[in-house]
Amino acid sequence: MSNSEFDTILVVDDTPTNLAVLSEALTAANYQVAVALDGETALEQVSYKPPHLILLDVMMPGIDGFETCRQLKANPDTADIPIIFMTALSDTVDKVKGLNLGAVDYITKPFQQEEVLARVNVHLQLYHLNHKLEAQVNERTAQLSEALESLREAQLQLIQNEKMSSLGQVVAGVAHEIKNPVNFIHGNLIHARGYITDLLALLTLYENCMPDVNPQVKTFAEDIDIEFLREDLPKLVDSMAVGANRIHGIIQSLKTFSSSGDDQFSDVNLHAGLDSTLLILSNRLKAKSCRPQVQVRKYYGELPLIDCCGGQLNQVFTTILSNALDALDNCAVDRGEDWQPYIEIETSVMGEMAVIEIRNNGGAIPPEIREHLFDSCVIRKPQGLGTGMGLPISHDIITQTHGGRLTCEVEGDRVGFIIEIPMQPDLTPPSREVQAASR
Repeated sequence: MSNSEFDTILVVDDTPTNLAVLSEALTAANYQVAVALDGETALEQVSYKPPHLILLDVMMPGIDGFETCRQLKANPDTADIPIIFMTALSDTVDKVKGLNLGAVDYITKPFQQEEVLARVNVHLQLYHLNHKLEAQVNERTAQLSEALESLREAQLQLIQNEKMSSLGQVVAGVAHEIKNPVNFIHGNLIHARGYITDLLALLTLYENCMPDVNPQVKTFAEDIDIEFLREDLPKLVDSMAVGANRIHGIIQSLKTFSSSGDDQFSDVNLHAGLDSTLLILSNRLKAKSCRPQVQVRKYYGELPLIDCCGGQLNQVFTTILSNALDALDNCAVDRGEDWQPYIEIETSVMGEMAVIEIRNNGGAIPPEIREHLFDSCVIRKPQGLGTGMGLPISHDIITQTHGGRLTCEVEGDRVGFIIEIPMQPDLTPPSREVQAASR
């Protein structure tokens, strides 16, 4: 509560005798005492050294105690200093006026020393208690705000993880449904090519052994352009085989993306993760009315398998590539006809880090936004276009879960995100601790 050795009391009275009596009593009680002979001097003293409590005479020359009190309470810096009026007035109206102005109490003249000290002590205790409660409330409010922000981040992370998990399940289901018929087509094309080759060989043998063809057969052969069929049919089968192989490759990419949809750490091919993410976003790369097709330039280096959470890294790749496509779409209206939108992906090894750089020419990010790209309290996307939490979540995945770094670099109209993942991380990611505890 109150500690009189550190409490300063300002006594304001135009009568020197009253100042002397009060100063002596308060000093004897170990209070630090300051004095002022009028309201103007009191206001000046309070402005540079605020006391903990003010004893204020009502009747003074110049501005009286009521006006002095009003000015003190009107100033936010001095409004909470408790004021006790000192007066010989016994009129209830005057007392009510002072209390309405913000005074906390009255002391009547002539002074009773014990009464003065008792009232001063009570109001100083209340003053310090109020400040202590305010500090506790502010601290608790800050803790609650931090807890709410953490909860909000956790909820958004769960939502994002659920989205990725659901997407992985859908992709896995599509890949599974397509896989069997494609394998059937792919497998049968091998036999179909052999059958067609045999049939064409048989047709050639018939023509060589029976040069005199029935007119009806000859007419039908001309109608179906047998020479063209003989030449084109093998090409048609080869084209079907190429298409089936392409679909088979897409299925493998879809399986790579979906099989990485959990939070388990394992040896991951980051190039396969990038390619599968590009496949998922391939429809957004196509030309639009506002821009040409987005070129994807890959500069893949020699990366080993990385011990990491493939599903979460795919989430990071998806966020950064999606944001790049948003930027390319948004800036397209300001570019000329010769403008070519592109995304560059470069991978390399630097020291103990696997580095993935994803760049685009979608225009610079203003410095005031760049400073808060990874702050969870800043919403960067308009309503309906996402939570704006993709980059903060990605930053946590890279830095907290994997012990890496995620940074943004801007050069002209090029924006690049650099992901650095330890190939042999020194720290134990939180998700690994969870895995170990669950075994």
